[in-house]
Amino acid sequence: MSRRTTRPGRSAAGARPPAVTAESPCPCGLPATYARCCGRMHATTVAAPTCEALMRSRYAAFVVRDEAYLLRSWHPDTRPSSLDFDPGMRWVRLEVLETTDGSPFHTTGTVTFRAHYTDDGRPGSLHEKSRFVRHEGAWVYASAVFAE
Repeated sequence: MSRRTTRPGRSAAGARPPAVTAESPCPCGLPATYARCCGRMHATTVAAPTCEALMRSRYAAFVVRDEAYLLRSWHPDTRPSSLDFDPGMRWVRLEVLETTDGSPFHTTGTVTFRAHYTDDGRPGSLHEKSRFVRHEGAWVYASAVFAE
């Protein structure tokens, strides 16, 4: 997911991320707790083995508003200096639609997904094809093409 998932000009001051605990279901949609799934990558105890795993962990990072992880997992050539989380936006569900390459044996890959959200209570979705590359041995988000 890219910086388009935030709205410029709306301050995140005082906004609190949704309550996700170590024992909560992982926001990425896989059948594991946050601690056993994406939380491990957010805490830097394990690297994403595939580009799909990285994309899922980035989605979960948007849910919990983990700016440090999002920036760390973004290619330095396309990474913004910071993120501005929209306090009215809540990510509610992820659908992975297609994955191309991106295994432990590849150097590039793409993931097409639809991320569902509410924005000040109004439902919506983001449809994106994200491109991932290996940088210094780790998967990182490089760019995206949006589809509506």
